[in-house]
Amino acid sequence: SRPRREQPIFSTRAHVFQIDPATKRNWIPASKHALTVSYFYDATRNVYRIISVGGTKAIINSTITPNMTFTKTSQKFGQWADSRANTVYGLGFASEQHLSQFAEKFQEVKEAARLAREKCQDKTELTNPALSIASHQVLPSPIISSNGPGEDKLFRSQSADVEITTEKERLKKMLSEGSVSEVQWEAEFFSLQDNNNKLVAALHEANANVDQWKKQLTAYQEETESLRQRVAELESQGTHDSSSENNKEELSQTLEELELLLKAKDEEIQLLKSQRCGRWEAEGEREETLQKLQELEARNAELEQRLHLAEQSLAESLAERDKMHSEVTKVAEIMDVKIFELSELRQGLAKLVES
Repeated sequence: SRPRREQPIFSTRAHVFQIDPATKRNWIPASKHALTVSYFYDATRNVYRIISVGGTKAIINSTITPNMTFTKTSQKFGQWADSRANTVYGLGFASEQHLSQFAEKFQEVKEAARLAREKCQDKTELTNPALSIASHQVLPSPIISSNGPGEDKLFRSQSADVEITTEKERLKKMLSEGSVSEVQWEAEFFSLQDNNNKLVAALHEANANVDQWKKQLTAYQEETESLRQRVAELESQGTHDSSSENNKEELSQTLEELELLLKAKDEEIQLLKSQRCGRWEAEGEREETLQKLQELEARNAELEQRLHLAEQSLAESLAERDKMHSEVTKVAEIMDVKIFELSELRQGLAKLVES
Protein backbone atom coordinates (compact mmCIF):
# COMPACT_ATOMS: atom_id res chain seq x y z
CA SER A 1 0.00 0.00 0.00
CA ARG A 2 1.11 3.58 -0.72
CA PRO A 3 2.17 5.88 2.16
CA ARG A 4 -0.54 8.14 3.48
CA ARG A 5 1.31 11.24 2.32
CA GLU A 6 0.62 10.21 -1.31
CA GLN A 7 -2.94 10.40 -2.64
CA PRO A 8 -4.17 9.00 -5.99
CA ILE A 9 -5.68 11.68 -8.23
CA PHE A 10 -6.44 9.59 -11.34
CA SER A 11 -6.42 5.87 -12.21
CA THR A 12 -6.94 3.83 -15.37
CA ARG A 13 -6.24 0.36 -16.79
CA ALA A 14 -3.56 -0.29 -19.41
CA HIS A 15 -1.01 -2.81 -20.65
CA VAL A 16 2.42 -1.66 -19.46
CA PHE A 17 5.60 -1.94 -21.57
CA GLN A 18 9.23 -0.86 -21.20
CA ILE A 19 11.77 -0.34 -23.94
CA ASP A 20 14.32 -3.12 -24.28
CA PRO A 21 17.52 -1.76 -22.65
CA ALA A 22 19.67 -3.93 -24.92
CA THR A 23 18.27 -3.07 -28.36
CA LYS A 24 16.42 0.21 -27.58
CA ARG A 25 14.03 -0.87 -30.34
CA ASN A 26 11.61 -3.48 -28.98
CA TRP A 27 8.97 -3.24 -26.28
CA ILE A 28 9.07 -5.67 -23.36
CA PRO A 29 5.68 -6.35 -21.68
CA ALA A 30 5.81 -5.69 -17.95
CA SER A 31 2.97 -8.11 -17.16
CA LYS A 32 0.65 -10.62 -18.83
CA HIS A 33 -2.49 -8.62 -18.07
CA ALA A 34 -3.62 -5.01 -17.92
CA LEU A 35 -2.59 -3.18 -14.74
CA THR A 36 -3.92 -0.19 -12.82
CA VAL A 37 -1.87 2.91 -13.65
CA SER A 38 -2.38 5.86 -11.29
CA TYR A 39 -1.23 9.46 -10.85
CA PHE A 40 -0.14 10.16 -7.24
CA TYR A 41 0.56 13.46 -5.50
CA ASP A 42 3.14 13.58 -2.71
CA ALA A 43 2.06 16.52 -0.55
CA THR A 44 5.21 16.36 1.59
CA ARG A 45 7.65 16.67 -1.31
CA ASN A 46 5.16 18.46 -3.59
CA VAL A 47 5.84 16.11 -6.49
CA TYR A 48 3.68 14.08 -8.88
CA ARG A 49 4.37 10.49 -9.85
CA ILE A 50 2.95 7.77 -12.12
CA ILE A 51 2.82 4.46 -10.29
CA SER A 52 1.72 0.97 -11.33
CA VAL A 53 2.11 -2.10 -9.13
CA GLY A 54 2.05 -5.70 -10.34
CA GLY A 55 1.71 -8.07 -7.39
CA THR A 56 4.33 -6.85 -4.89
CA LYS A 57 6.56 -5.22 -7.51
CA ALA A 58 6.45 -1.61 -8.66
CA ILE A 59 6.26 -1.80 -12.47
CA ILE A 60 6.18 2.01 -12.94
CA ASN A 61 7.56 4.57 -10.50
CA SER A 62 8.11 7.68 -12.60
CA THR A 63 8.38 11.19 -11.16
CA ILE A 64 6.86 13.72 -13.56
CA THR A 65 9.02 16.71 -14.46
CA PRO A 66 8.16 19.75 -16.60
CA ASN A 67 10.47 18.62 -19.41
CA MET A 68 8.68 15.26 -19.89
CA THR A 69 6.44 14.71 -22.91
CA PHE A 70 3.71 12.11 -23.37
CA THR A 71 3.49 11.10 -27.04
CA LYS A 72 0.54 9.37 -28.73
CA THR A 73 2.04 6.98 -31.26
CA SER A 74 -1.29 5.42 -32.30
CA GLN A 75 -4.98 5.55 -31.47
CA LYS A 76 -4.52 3.35 -28.39
CA PHE A 77 -0.83 3.60 -27.50
CA GLY A 78 1.24 6.29 -25.84
CA GLN A 79 4.73 6.59 -24.36
CA TRP A 80 7.04 8.87 -22.39
CA ALA A 81 10.75 8.85 -21.50
CA ASP A 82 12.04 8.92 -17.93
CA SER A 83 15.70 9.98 -17.90
CA ARG A 84 16.03 9.25 -14.18
CA ALA A 85 14.91 5.65 -14.64
CA ASN A 86 16.88 5.53 -17.93
CA THR A 87 13.97 3.93 -19.78
CA VAL A 88 10.91 4.61 -21.91
CA TYR A 89 7.46 3.55 -20.70
CA GLY A 90 4.66 2.51 -23.08
CA LEU A 91 0.96 2.10 -22.32
CA GLY A 92 -1.59 0.24 -24.44
CA PHE A 93 -5.19 1.24 -23.72
CA ALA A 94 -8.48 -0.48 -24.46
CA SER A 95 -9.87 2.53 -26.33
CA GLU A 96 -8.87 5.88 -27.77
CA GLN A 97 -10.94 7.64 -25.09
CA HIS A 98 -8.86 6.11 -22.28
CA LEU A 99 -5.67 7.20 -24.04
CA SER A 100 -6.96 10.78 -24.41
CA GLN A 101 -7.95 10.96 -20.75
CA PHE A 102 -4.52 9.76 -19.64
CA ALA A 103 -2.77 12.23 -21.99
CA GLU A 104 -4.88 15.14 -20.73
CA LYS A 105 -4.12 14.23 -17.13
CA PHE A 106 -0.41 14.01 -18.02
CA GLN A 107 -0.50 17.59 -19.31
CA GLU A 108 -2.31 18.79 -16.18
CA VAL A 109 0.15 17.08 -13.85
CA LYS A 110 3.10 18.29 -15.91
CA GLU A 111 1.84 21.88 -15.62
CA ALA A 112 1.29 21.40 -11.88
CA ALA A 113 4.85 20.09 -11.54
CA ARG A 114 6.17 23.15 -13.42
CA LEU A 115 4.27 25.53 -11.14
CA ALA A 116 5.51 23.63 -8.09
CA ARG A 117 9.12 23.89 -9.31
CA GLU A 118 8.85 27.62 -10.00
CA LYS A 119 7.30 28.17 -6.59
CA CYS A 120 10.11 26.22 -4.95
CA GLN A 121 12.76 28.17 -6.90
CA ASP A 122 11.18 31.46 -5.88
CA LYS A 123 11.32 30.42 -2.23
CA THR A 124 14.98 29.46 -2.62
CA GLU A 125 15.91 32.84 -4.14
CA LEU A 126 14.01 34.75 -1.43
CA THR A 127 15.67 32.87 1.41
CA ASN A 128 19.19 33.19 -0.11
CA PRO A 129 19.57 36.37 -2.23
CA ALA A 130 23.36 36.09 -2.47
CA LEU A 131 23.03 32.64 -3.97
CA SER A 132 20.50 33.97 -6.44
CA ILE A 133 22.81 36.80 -7.55
CA ALA A 134 25.79 34.49 -7.82
CA SER A 135 23.83 32.04 -9.83
CA HIS A 136 22.79 34.72 -12.31
CA GLN A 137 26.37 35.97 -12.66
CA VAL A 138 28.15 32.67 -12.88
CA LEU A 139 25.54 30.36 -14.38
CA PRO A 140 23.39 31.88 -17.10
CA SER A 141 21.45 28.60 -17.45
CA PRO A 142 18.39 28.17 -15.16
CA ILE A 143 18.49 26.18 -11.95
CA ILE A 144 17.25 22.64 -12.57
CA SER A 145 16.52 20.12 -9.85
CA SER A 146 17.72 16.62 -10.57
CA ASN A 147 16.20 15.13 -7.44
CA GLY A 148 12.81 16.87 -7.42
CA PRO A 149 11.43 19.83 -5.41
CA GLY A 150 12.00 19.77 -1.68
CA GLU A 151 15.45 18.14 -1.96
CA ASP A 152 18.97 19.59 -2.34
CA LYS A 153 19.58 21.42 -5.63
CA LEU A 154 22.44 20.49 -7.97
CA PHE A 155 23.69 23.25 -10.28
CA ARG A 156 24.83 22.37 -13.77
CA SER A 157 27.63 23.98 -15.73
CA GLN A 158 27.75 24.51 -19.47
CA SER A 159 29.25 21.04 -19.91
CA ALA A 160 26.31 19.63 -17.97
CA ASP A 161 23.93 21.39 -20.38
CA VAL A 162 25.73 19.71 -23.27
CA GLU A 163 25.29 16.36 -21.55
CA ILE A 164 21.59 17.03 -21.03
CA THR A 165 21.20 17.94 -24.70
CA THR A 166 22.95 14.70 -25.68
CA GLU A 167 20.68 12.77 -23.31
CA LYS A 168 17.62 14.38 -24.87
CA GLU A 169 18.79 13.41 -28.34
CA ARG A 170 19.36 9.84 -27.15
CA LEU A 171 15.87 9.70 -25.63
CA LYS A 172 14.33 11.07 -28.82
CA LYS A 173 16.11 8.34 -30.74
CA MET A 174 14.81 5.75 -28.26
CA LEU A 175 11.27 7.09 -28.73
CA SER A 176 11.61 6.95 -32.51
CA GLU A 177 12.97 3.39 -32.48
CA GLY A 178 10.39 2.32 -29.93
CA SER A 179 7.56 3.64 -32.09
CA VAL A 180 8.57 1.34 -34.95
CA SER A 181 8.34 -1.78 -32.85
CA GLU A 182 5.17 -0.48 -31.16
CA VAL A 183 3.30 -0.67 -34.47
CA GLN A 184 4.12 -4.37 -34.70
CA TRP A 185 3.05 -4.87 -31.06
CA GLU A 186 -0.21 -3.02 -31.62
CA ALA A 187 -1.02 -5.23 -34.62
CA GLU A 188 -0.44 -8.31 -32.47
CA PHE A 189 -2.54 -6.76 -29.69
CA PHE A 190 -5.46 -6.10 -32.06
CA SER A 191 -5.12 -9.64 -33.43
CA LEU A 192 -5.34 -11.08 -29.93
CA GLN A 193 -8.28 -8.82 -29.16
CA ASP A 194 -10.05 -9.97 -32.33
CA ASN A 195 -9.42 -13.63 -31.42
CA ASN A 196 -10.80 -12.95 -27.96
CA ASN A 197 -13.96 -11.42 -29.49
CA LYS A 198 -14.35 -14.49 -31.69
CA LEU A 199 -14.01 -16.79 -28.68
CA VAL A 200 -16.63 -14.78 -26.79
CA ALA A 201 -18.99 -14.99 -29.78
CA ALA A 202 -18.37 -18.76 -29.99
CA LEU A 203 -19.14 -19.09 -26.29
CA HIS A 204 -22.41 -17.17 -26.71
CA GLU A 205 -23.32 -19.35 -29.68
CA ALA A 206 -22.52 -22.49 -27.68
CA ASN A 207 -24.71 -21.27 -24.83
CA ALA A 208 -27.55 -20.63 -27.29
CA ASN A 209 -27.10 -24.13 -28.71
CA VAL A 210 -27.21 -25.58 -25.20
CA ASP A 211 -30.54 -23.82 -24.60
CA GLN A 212 -31.84 -25.20 -27.90
CA TRP A 213 -30.69 -28.71 -27.00
CA LYS A 214 -32.44 -28.40 -23.64
CA LYS A 215 -35.69 -27.58 -25.43
CA GLN A 216 -35.20 -30.50 -27.80
CA LEU A 217 -34.50 -32.83 -24.89
CA THR A 218 -37.69 -31.66 -23.19
CA ALA A 219 -39.63 -32.33 -26.38
CA TYR A 220 -38.03 -35.79 -26.67
CA GLN A 221 -38.95 -36.57 -23.08
CA GLU A 222 -42.56 -35.62 -23.76
CA GLU A 223 -42.60 -37.74 -26.91
CA THR A 224 -41.02 -40.64 -25.03
CA GLU A 225 -43.68 -40.40 -22.33
CA SER A 226 -46.38 -40.35 -25.02
CA LEU A 227 -44.82 -43.42 -26.65
CA ARG A 228 -44.70 -45.12 -23.26
CA GLN A 229 -48.44 -44.53 -22.80
CA ARG A 230 -49.20 -45.83 -26.28
CA VAL A 231 -47.16 -48.97 -25.57
CA ALA A 232 -49.13 -49.49 -22.33
CA GLU A 233 -52.37 -49.13 -24.28
CA LEU A 234 -51.15 -51.58 -26.91
CA GLU A 235 -50.16 -54.08 -24.24
CA SER A 236 -53.63 -53.76 -22.70
CA GLN A 237 -55.28 -54.23 -26.08
CA GLY A 238 -53.07 -57.25 -26.80
CA THR A 239 -54.13 -58.88 -23.50
CA HIS A 240 -57.89 -58.37 -23.87
CA ASP A 241 -58.41 -58.51 -27.66
CA SER A 242 -55.85 -61.05 -28.80
CA SER A 243 -58.60 -63.13 -30.43
CA SER A 244 -59.41 -60.44 -32.97
CA GLU A 245 -57.64 -60.54 -36.34
CA ASN A 246 -58.37 -56.89 -37.02
CA ASN A 247 -56.70 -55.88 -33.74
CA LYS A 248 -53.63 -57.85 -34.80
CA GLU A 249 -53.31 -55.89 -38.04
CA GLU A 250 -53.85 -52.60 -36.25
CA LEU A 251 -51.28 -53.48 -33.59
CA SER A 252 -48.74 -54.57 -36.21
CA GLN A 253 -49.21 -51.28 -38.08
CA THR A 254 -48.85 -49.28 -34.86
CA LEU A 255 -45.69 -51.21 -33.96
CA GLU A 256 -44.20 -50.38 -37.34
CA GLU A 257 -45.00 -46.71 -36.82
CA LEU A 258 -43.40 -46.77 -33.38
CA GLU A 259 -40.28 -48.44 -34.78
CA LEU A 260 -40.04 -45.74 -37.45
CA LEU A 261 -40.44 -43.05 -34.78
CA LEU A 262 -37.73 -44.62 -32.64
CA LYS A 263 -35.43 -44.85 -35.63
CA ALA A 264 -36.04 -41.18 -36.44
CA LYS A 265 -35.34 -40.20 -32.82
CA ASP A 266 -32.12 -42.25 -32.83
CA GLU A 267 -30.99 -40.41 -35.96
CA GLU A 268 -31.80 -37.06 -34.33
CA ILE A 269 -29.81 -38.08 -31.25
CA GLN A 270 -26.82 -39.01 -33.42
CA LEU A 271 -27.15 -35.67 -35.23
CA LEU A 272 -27.20 -33.85 -31.89
CA LYS A 273 -24.08 -35.75 -30.85
CA SER A 274 -22.24 -34.78 -34.04
CA GLN A 275 -23.32 -31.15 -33.64
CA ARG A 276 -22.28 -31.18 -30.01
CA CYS A 277 -18.82 -32.49 -30.93
CA GLY A 278 -18.40 -29.60 -33.36
CA ARG A 279 -19.32 -26.91 -30.85
CA TRP A 280 -17.31 -25.26 -28.12
CA GLU A 281 -19.44 -25.04 -24.98
CA ALA A 282 -19.14 -24.71 -21.23
CA GLU A 283 -17.99 -27.94 -19.52
CA GLY A 284 -20.83 -28.14 -17.03
CA GLU A 285 -23.54 -27.70 -19.69
CA ARG A 286 -21.86 -30.30 -21.91
CA GLU A 287 -21.81 -32.92 -19.14
CA GLU A 288 -25.46 -32.27 -18.32
CA THR A 289 -26.43 -32.59 -22.00
CA LEU A 290 -24.49 -35.86 -22.34
CA GLN A 291 -26.21 -37.27 -19.26
CA LYS A 292 -29.65 -36.35 -20.58
CA LEU A 293 -28.83 -37.87 -23.98
CA GLN A 294 -27.73 -41.09 -22.30
CA GLU A 295 -30.93 -41.19 -20.25
CA LEU A 296 -32.97 -40.66 -23.42
CA GLU A 297 -31.11 -43.49 -25.17
CA ALA A 298 -31.73 -45.77 -22.20
CA ARG A 299 -35.44 -44.93 -22.26
CA ASN A 300 -35.61 -45.58 -26.00
CA ALA A 301 -33.88 -48.95 -25.51
CA GLU A 302 -36.33 -49.82 -22.75
CA LEU A 303 -39.21 -48.80 -25.00
CA GLU A 304 -37.89 -50.98 -27.82
CA GLN A 305 -37.62 -53.93 -25.43
CA ARG A 306 -41.17 -53.44 -24.21
CA LEU A 307 -42.42 -53.22 -27.80
CA HIS A 308 -40.58 -56.45 -28.60
CA LEU A 309 -42.11 -58.16 -25.56
CA ALA A 310 -45.61 -56.90 -26.51
CA GLU A 311 -45.21 -58.22 -30.04
CA GLN A 312 -43.89 -61.55 -28.75
CA SER A 313 -46.84 -61.82 -26.31
CA LEU A 314 -49.27 -61.09 -29.13
CA ALA A 315 -47.66 -63.73 -31.32
CA GLU A 316 -47.87 -66.29 -28.50
CA SER A 317 -51.55 -65.44 -27.91
CA LEU A 318 -52.34 -65.88 -31.60
CA ALA A 319 -50.46 -69.16 -31.70
CA GLU A 320 -52.37 -70.40 -28.65
CA ARG A 321 -55.67 -69.37 -30.30
CA ASP A 322 -54.75 -71.24 -33.48
CA LYS A 323 -53.81 -74.29 -31.40
CA MET A 324 -57.14 -74.21 -29.57
CA HIS A 325 -58.97 -73.82 -32.89
CA SER A 326 -57.22 -76.87 -34.32
CA GLU A 327 -58.02 -78.90 -31.20
CA VAL A 328 -61.70 -77.89 -31.42
CA THR A 329 -61.71 -78.93 -35.09
CA LYS A 330 -60.24 -82.34 -34.22
CA VAL A 331 -62.79 -82.86 -31.46
CA ALA A 332 -65.58 -81.93 -33.88
CA GLU A 333 -64.28 -84.45 -36.44
CA ILE A 334 -64.08 -87.15 -33.79
CA MET A 335 -67.64 -86.37 -32.70
CA ASP A 336 -68.83 -86.57 -36.33
CA VAL A 337 -67.23 -90.01 -36.62
CA LYS A 338 -68.81 -91.12 -33.37
CA ILE A 339 -72.21 -89.81 -34.47
CA PHE A 340 -71.87 -91.63 -37.79
CA GLU A 341 -70.92 -94.88 -36.04
CA LEU A 342 -73.81 -94.43 -33.59
CA SER A 343 -76.19 -93.93 -36.51
CA GLU A 344 -75.01 -97.13 -38.17
CA LEU A 345 -75.34 -99.00 -34.90
CA ARG A 346 -78.90 -97.79 -34.55
CA GLN A 347 -79.73 -98.95 -38.06
CA GLY A 348 -78.27 -102.41 -37.31
CA LEU A 349 -80.31 -102.69 -34.14
CA ALA A 350 -83.46 -101.71 -36.01
CA LYS A 351 -82.84 -104.43 -38.59
CA LEU A 352 -82.36 -107.02 -35.85
CA VAL A 353 -85.56 -105.98 -34.15
CA GLU A 354 -87.51 -106.31 -37.42
CA SER A 355 -86.14 -109.75 -38.13
